[in-house]
Amino acid sequence: MNSTGNIFVVTAPSGAGKTTLVAALLAADKQIQLSVSYTTRAPRDGEIPGVHYHFVDRTSFDQLKARGDFLEWAEVYGNGYATSERWIREQLSTGRDILLEIDWQGAQQVRKVFPEAVGIFILPPSVETLEERLRRRGKDSEEVIQHRMAIVRSEIDHVAEFDYIIINEELDHAVHDLVSIVRAERVRTKKQLQKRATQIASMQSNG
Repeated sequence: MNSTGNIFVVTAPSGAGKTTLVAALLAADKQIQLSVSYTTRAPRDGEIPGVHYHFVDRTSFDQLKARGDFLEWAEVYGNGYATSERWIREQLSTGRDILLEIDWQGAQQVRKVFPEAVGIFILPPSVETLEERLRRRGKDSEEVIQHRMAIVRSEIDHVAEFDYIIINEELDHAVHDLVSIVRAERVRTKKQLQKRATQIASMQSNG
């Protein structure tokens, strides 16, 4: 039996609700495993090393990158973020589905190594809604908000590179869409013929 799992790449501009949607997916589907990224930024309140991120200093990050340990990496707001390729391959070989929360640049890098990766882009109902969400956080200055909005529009320019688009207008509907995508991808003919080859063959006329 071929036990190769699926890779799901979820991308969204800041404030689109990606973290909430991913958390809901992980709670609803225990067959999918979240990839824990490496980052050079400091932990935030409540973040647990090894659970939310692997927190490393810049020197260690650069050494891992130079060794070719990263499947993808990117600089975001001055901090490094990366995904371990070895860990991904180990998990896939056991049949586990893997979920990556990364930006569009990381998604491009992943597709070069794993062209079968399923890309899902989360959009807000509008950029005005997204700007309002950022303002409600109360964490950023006007200058920072405008800078982030410019980045958001440039990120959304890459939406057509993804296999699915979910507009996060109604949270329950968006969660349902995300869960449905994951489950539908598992039962694609190609995947089923790989994973269930013997079982399917036994039911055919020459079985």
